[in-house]
Amino acid sequence: MPRRTPRNLLDRLRTPGRFPGFLKAASVCALIAALLSPLAQGTATAATASNDYCGGQCSDILPAGENGNATLAQILLNQAFGSQPAHAEDQLGPYANLATGASTLTDAKINTFFNDASFGVASDQVASTENPSGRTDVTIVRDKATGVPHITGTTRYGTEYGAGYAAAEDRLWLMDVFRHVGRGQLTTFAGGATSNQGLEQEFYRNAPYSEAELQSQIDNAVANNGARGQQALADANAYLAGINAYIDASDSGRYFPGEYVLTGHKDSITNAGTIDHFKITDLVALASVIGTLFGSGGGGEVNNAISLLAAQEKYGVTEGTKVWESFRERNDPEAVLTVHNGESFPYGTKPTTAQGEALPDSGSVTTEPLVYDATGTGADQSASAASAAATATALSSAKRGMSNALVVSGKYTASGHPIAVFGPQTGYFAPQLLMLQEIQGPGISARGASFAGLSMYVELGRGQDYSWSATTSGQDIIDSYAVELCTDDYHYLFHGTCTAMDEIEQKNSWKPTTADGTAAGSYTMRVWKTKYGPVEYRATVGGKKVAYTTLRSSYMHEADSIIGFQMLNDPDYVKSPQTFQTAAQHINFTFNWFYADSQHTAYYNSGNNPVRASGVDPEFPVWGQAAYEWQNWDPTTNTSDYTPASAHPNSIDQDYYISWNNKQALNYTTASWGDGSVHRGNLLDDRVKKLVAAGGVTRTSLVKAMSDASLTDLRAEDVLPDLLEVVNSSTVTDTTAAAAVTKLQTWLTAGGKRTETSAGSKTYANSDAIRILDAWWPLLVKAEFQPGLGDSLYTAFTNNLYIDETPSAAHGPTGSHAGSSFQYGWWSYVDKDIRSVLGQTVSGPLAEQYCGGGSLSACRDILISTLKTAAGTSASTVYPGDSLCSAGDQWCADSIVQRTLGGIKHYNISWQNRPTFQQVVEYTSHR
Repeated sequence: MPRRTPRNLLDRLRTPGRFPGFLKAASVCALIAALLSPLAQGTATAATASNDYCGGQCSDILPAGENGNATLAQILLNQAFGSQPAHAEDQLGPYANLATGASTLTDAKINTFFNDASFGVASDQVASTENPSGRTDVTIVRDKATGVPHITGTTRYGTEYGAGYAAAEDRLWLMDVFRHVGRGQLTTFAGGATSNQGLEQEFYRNAPYSEAELQSQIDNAVANNGARGQQALADANAYLAGINAYIDASDSGRYFPGEYVLTGHKDSITNAGTIDHFKITDLVALASVIGTLFGSGGGGEVNNAISLLAAQEKYGVTEGTKVWESFRERNDPEAVLTVHNGESFPYGTKPTTAQGEALPDSGSVTTEPLVYDATGTGADQSASAASAAATATALSSAKRGMSNALVVSGKYTASGHPIAVFGPQTGYFAPQLLMLQEIQGPGISARGASFAGLSMYVELGRGQDYSWSATTSGQDIIDSYAVELCTDDYHYLFHGTCTAMDEIEQKNSWKPTTADGTAAGSYTMRVWKTKYGPVEYRATVGGKKVAYTTLRSSYMHEADSIIGFQMLNDPDYVKSPQTFQTAAQHINFTFNWFYADSQHTAYYNSGNNPVRASGVDPEFPVWGQAAYEWQNWDPTTNTSDYTPASAHPNSIDQDYYISWNNKQALNYTTASWGDGSVHRGNLLDDRVKKLVAAGGVTRTSLVKAMSDASLTDLRAEDVLPDLLEVVNSSTVTDTTAAAAVTKLQTWLTAGGKRTETSAGSKTYANSDAIRILDAWWPLLVKAEFQPGLGDSLYTAFTNNLYIDETPSAAHGPTGSHAGSSFQYGWWSYVDKDIRSVLGQTVSGPLAEQYCGGGSLSACRDILISTLKTAAGTSASTVYPGDSLCSAGDQWCADSIVQRTLGGIKHYNISWQNRPTFQQVVEYTSHR
């Protein structure tokens, strides 16, 4: 079945031919002319930067561009003629060009591919200034190069008011989309496209909050954090006032985002209709989306139980458990680590004797329905498929997480100052989920990226003399409980009392609009909630009917992290690696945080890690009984005891740090599978380790290391050599196989990269070898493991961990054309198994030998047979095409697309596996 690029709202506006007749041809030009109304700009003034200690050596980049708003006229021009609003995609080209430009990179050329991230704007680079709403206590200066807002306030209120105003100027439509996603109301707001249905269902299942619950999270965050809590509330209210002031101004001035017209919320002729003001609970809804996407590790306990039972059925309880544990790789001794100095941080480890496990009876598990009473296009086949996909994604939070970091201590750099190249991989969207800004005001001094609608503080960026960034960590803060049912399917035993589940539902309906022609439809999303969290599955355990619930420590605490971000922006708070770590401790989402100033580097792993009852194995569901609850858990507030800061992986001034969502430290178990001998983190670790060993690291050499890793096929670099060793253990006589081996070896010798023959060629060097490996990998994995594991266990393990995640794979966490690749796959299993068959030493081997049953000759036969099949598989089969790419177009299949969340579309770029927002920093001095 051909892959399809996920179709987000307004994706239907790809071609002018899809506009109704009255919007076509000359009418388009006439309407555009009538709608164009240039905005008055203030007098250009200079901004000063006496508080910048980076010495011009801080850079950043965030494609496609800062401007994520477009009027109706600008959208029509883009769709009809491809023109772009100012600063809508001016960072896309520099970002894309690093793929072929890194080889000749020098320190002087870094800002050819990145922005100058110095504080302030030089007087000759000021494009505009404004005092929003005529306020005298805040000024927004935008630079000529990128249009980034530089917000300077003389009062705290004015500063945050300006931040809200600038956010709305750059991302109002996107902010509106995601507050509706967070509330489970996207289809009603933006249309009933199947992608919209899937998106709202995915998040509603994870965070089905009522309005009262959203407000209570704000109240609790404020009440529990003293003066900082009060300041956060004041900042949020000022920020909201700025957003709403822009809504009113753009509405009356008729320069609001054109998507409001195209989705039927505003009338382009009469200006009838409304754009709803934002309220403080919208910020919590937005935070729940971001936290769920990137900062809530865990889940998957029921799937783990299913695969464990399959292993025990195949091998018996003892050997089956051993096999399961070997594939789970909780603490694989060959795994690449962020804290690699030997320190141990035990968390989520296997107990000696498990207590309270509630494993389902074989074949009894069913997924809890979410959608009810569906009508029209809410009930058709595509809607059902979208709902199933959303459910699978929502229940697999352990399979999310992106971003990378490379940080080197000053001891190993040419200047003696630390260097960092780091940033989050948040996917590629138009407009981008993140936005750039600089904020200077009382108690705030920072520049960097923030999620749209949550930009009262910089979330990833730099302060006056330090920078920080994050990667998703994925340690387990989510547990599954089996609650025994009583009376009926909607009552359960809680501490011995038959208790009714709470029913919460969201009714949505939609009708066709210009933006989304999906026919009318409706449905109700219904979630049953217990004190142990929402119901996710139903099953029987020992014949008893149960509901499996999911409880995460950040549930009902989506707003708590605001305090940590407030601290990170405060120059009077963060003055050292220690104070940075303390700030990060106030962030309850699961992230790895990195820090660099002119003298020190640091790392801290954040998240509210619950202290589990003795003997509870977090890998599997446990009974919903007091004995197995988190220690001192309060079901009313969903609070409990958490592991102390010292128990979280942390470090100061290690020789270097790398992170690409790999294992944090010895004995620290993450929720996702795949932390084994081969992980994409190895691509960074191998390169940075060599740089550090040689010494004299520069910004250029560290950027080159990152870029080189971003173009490398992990399978080629770390697994293909062993596969070829088996194949070449005897002379390859088959001509087809021999030719394929030659092509693969040539590619491997060239570095195993997926890169263009030259800039803009849109053709890969060694393209045939890449095609062969892409076709070979799934064939060899299946042939290597399925015979030994058996169909049932093999399938169960593939549900725990994808076999592959190539750049063109549509099944990864963010779908095809998303850049991020090689995070999840069976490369570690293949690596360990093949090395074992070759007779090499393997630390933490699989419990059995699988390739050819452990026989080198039989394994070789399997590899050659599957290689011949792969070599004969056409490019059109390997890359079947989608709405963007024709079948067989390898480069296009891999390419990165800025997926449309609004009316503006951008060109696709060559694949890179790198952060979406990225910083390159080297501070020269300190306060």
